[in-house]
Amino acid sequence: MSNLVIDCQNLGKVYQDGKNKVEVLKGVNLQLEQGQMLSIVGSSGSGKSTLLHILGTLDQATTGHAKIKNVNVAKLSRNQQAEFRNANMGFIYQFHHLLMEFTALENVSMPLLIKGEKASLAHTEALSMLEKVGLGHRAEHKPSELSGGERQRVAIARALVTKPALVLADEPTGNLDKQNAIKIYDLLNELNQQLQTSFVIVTHDLELAEKLGRSVQLDDGVLTEVSHA
Repeated sequence: MSNLVIDCQNLGKVYQDGKNKVEVLKGVNLQLEQGQMLSIVGSSGSGKSTLLHILGTLDQATTGHAKIKNVNVAKLSRNQQAEFRNANMGFIYQFHHLLMEFTALENVSMPLLIKGEKASLAHTEALSMLEKVGLGHRAEHKPSELSGGERQRVAIARALVTKPALVLADEPTGNLDKQNAIKIYDLLNELNQQLQTSFVIVTHDLELAEKLGRSVQLDDGVLTEVSHA
C-alpha cells in the first residue's frame, strides 16, 4: 500500500475572469510521504494558497487530480469531503481564528466534539495536546488573555488534536515577530518528530523554510524543487 499522503498528478487550475482565463496552476506534480515536512515558497499570486486549498478539499482543480491518502478527494461529495477533512487533516492559518468566547481548552476540544467524542474525553485529549505545545498551564485562559505566539500554539494544538495524517499551514508565522516565528517552526518540527504527522507549510520566509528540510517553489503556477545546499 502506498505510503504517500499527497499524490498530485498534472494539477491545473484556471479561473475565468470575464472573457479572460487566468491559469493559476500549471501541470503541478507533487508527492509527499507520511511524516515528511514540506514548505511551499513563492511570491504573492504564484498559486501557493490555491494549491493548499485544493489539497485541503476547499477548492477543486480544473485538470489533473489530487489524492490524499490514496483518495481522489475531488470525487467525494461535499459532506464526504467535510468528513474526510475532519478525520485526516488539520489546518493552521496566519491568523489563529480561535473562538474568542471560549477558553484554549474549549477551542482545542472543538474538532473532537465535532467528530462526536464525549466532552470529557475531548477535554482530556485537548489538554494533552496543549501540554505538548507548552500551554497546559494556560488551558483555562481565553485568547484575549494570551500572547500572539501563545494563540498560534493553541491553533496548532487544535489542528493536531485529531491526530491527522496531514496538516496544511498557510503562513502560520506571518503575523508573528521573528523570535516567535522561529519558536513556532521549532515546535512544528518537534511535533512532526513526535507524531509523524505530515506538514505542508506555505511561507514567504526562505530562512524559516530551510528549517523544514524539503522545499518547493511555485513561480507563475509552475512547481519546482528547491535545493538548500
